Formats: sequence, C-alpha cells, structure tokens
Amino acid sequence: MSTTALTSCTSLPSSGPAVKDVESQATARVTSAKKPQAVGIDYALVDLNKTVLNFVQSATATSLVGGFGGGRGGAPSLPLGVGDIVQVSIFESQSGGLFIPNDAGSRPGNYVTLPQQTIDRDGTLSVPYAGRVRAAGRAVEDVQRDIEDVLANRAIEPQVVITKVESRSAQVSVLGDVRTPSKIELTEAGERILDVLSEAGGLSAPGVETYVTLQRRGKSATVQYDHLVATPSENIYVAPGDTILVDRERRTYLAFGASGLNGRFDFEESNLTLGEALGKAGGLLDARANPAQLMLYRTVEKGFLSKLGVDTAKFTGNTVPVIFRANLRDPGAFFAVQKFPMQDKDVIYVSNSDSVEVLKFLEILNAVTSTASGVTSDAVSTRDAIRDLN
Repeated sequence: MSTTALTSCTSLPSSGPAVKDVESQATARVTSAKKPQAVGIDYALVDLNKTVLNFVQSATATSLVGGFGGGRGGAPSLPLGVGDIVQVSIFESQSGGLFIPNDAGSRPGNYVTLPQQTIDRDGTLSVPYAGRVRAAGRAVEDVQRDIEDVLANRAIEPQVVITKVESRSAQVSVLGDVRTPSKIELTEAGERILDVLSEAGGLSAPGVETYVTLQRRGKSATVQYDHLVATPSENIYVAPGDTILVDRERRTYLAFGASGLNGRFDFEESNLTLGEALGKAGGLLDARANPAQLMLYRTVEKGFLSKLGVDTAKFTGNTVPVIFRANLRDPGAFFAVQKFPMQDKDVIYVSNSDSVEVLKFLEILNAVTSTASGVTSDAVSTRDAIRDLN
C-alpha cells in the first residue's frame, strides 16, 4: 500500500514534473556525459574576512576624465561652423568710403550691418566686395581679419565685427532620464557635464540609480551620477557634437534559499550592505538556515582576485564569477556583512542546514513505512524517491 503511494508521481509534494519525466520525454538532450549536473562555469570561492573587505571597499568606479580628459585647463575653443547664423558689421573711419556715404552725418554711427546669414555647407559666408570668405573651423578673429584685408584697398580703414547670432555647430545633445531632453548651445565660457544637465532640467530619476554616458567622436565612457557629483575632476568640459545619455538602471538583487523571503528586491534610493540586503529579505530562517553558509554570487574583475593572491590563469576573460561566503556563526562576521557593499544584480543564497535534509529523509521514510511488512519494499522505493529529489 505504502509502496504504491510512493511510486506514484502524484503522491509526494511537487510543484512540477519529476526530473526523470523531464529527461525521458525530451526530444533532444545537451548534457555533459561525465558530469550531467555540472553547468561548466568556473568560479572562485572567497571567504569574507577583513582582508577581502579592504579590497572590495577600495574598488574604483568608471571614469570620464580617464577616457576624455578635459578636467583641467580652459574651456574648449568654439570656432565658427557650418550652420551657424552670424551677423557682419563693417566700420569705416569716416564717411565717403565704400560703405558710408557722404551724407552719413545725418545717420547714427559710421558702420553698416549686413543681414544675418547662415554659414553654408561649403563653410563660407558672403560679404559685399569681399566675395566668399572661408569661415567654418576658424576663429572669429581670423575671419574678421581676412575680410578687413580684402576691403583695405577699397574702404576707409575698415574694421569688421562678426557676431554669432546662433551657434548651431557648437551644441550638445542631452537625452534620456532628464526633465527636458534637448540640444544645448555652448558658449565661450565653457560648459561642463553638470552644467548641461542642469540646463536640461536636471534628472528625472534618483541620482543613486542614474548613470551618465558621454559619447564623443566614436568613443564613450560612463560614470555613476553620484560619483560625478562627488568627484569634481569627473565634471569635465563638454565639446561641440557631444552626446550625453542619462540612464536610470533600477538596481536589484535576488535572494534564494533559507531566507525569510525569496525573490527580487530593489535597492530603491539607497546603497545597501550585505547585512542590510539580508535583513530586507527577511533574514535567516531559524528552523532551516545554515548560518555558516551565507553565499553571495557576483562577477568581479580579474585584478580583484590577483590582489588577494589568487592565481587567475585558469580563468579566461577579464572577469571571474566569484562566490563570497560568510560564516555568521562567527560573531565578527556580523560586522563584516555590514561593511560589505552590495552591487546591482548580486545573488544571495542561504543554504539549508544538514539537519533539514535529514528531516526531509525521515519524513519520506515515515510516510512510506507504515507497516513492518512493508519495510523491505519501501526501502527500495525510498531510495528511488530520494534519488529523484536530489
């Protein structure tokens, strides 16, 4: 009677199909013959201690100044460019010249202002009696001097002033999670990253979850917004043609195993330590958890393991999957988990105590061995059931 109950697929608690049913009904299988349960991902196991904390807390953030520079010195120059709208004014020292008629005494000033014009695609602007003058990519002072030289033989001591009405070639685009995504015109005073973010209305998302990416001439670099604010050297000058992308990345972590709550949890608008993240997930279940086996899964840079003296030659690539293990039976470990910073997409796993696995076995054994005469046959069925559970 009990043997029949055990061998039935529906007699034991289950939230899905049995492993043997999944394997037997598969059309094709992609498994390892030697280790059918192995994933094949190499990883490192690191016990959480004082030495590890020193290296984790000194981890460096990504940098803008390291990729582009621009944090020191003056603002970048803003030459004239294609699409700029300019206005040209020509002064003469006295009336009767090329632009100022003899009756100029009845008019204010000894100058003439030409209509506004846009620098053409060929990079030139037009000035009467001077023809087409190359302007794009040149400083305003140089273009003024060229026009004065051409007019010198016809006008009376000409002086030229070029005014930028609209600088379309010196703009940056600010996109993403800002209140007013837009193109922002740069000035000769020089604008930095935070200046243009402010002109775009500021962030529309929490700064702790916001990343700022600068794209310039095919290169890009990303920095966390709070790090940008806290590190003045990262607040570099922007240059014409830059694109700034502001992106919110909702930070989450997963908790599995013998914790009070399982699932995905948000960091929300604060940074978390391992201790705080564990508390947010309900802590350890007193009846199930093994306090000595609190594990955190994370991918880290290879250099981190090298600092710990670990030989990383066995790992390919620049990153290594690492399992950090904390022993909460050690009183000092509670201080350690409160200093160990969590990162986005970390996975916390709390393993079951060995006694819990024994209790599982005894519960199955008790369920199937209801009579003395059924012990022998039930033992075989119990072996198969436990094999399936494993």
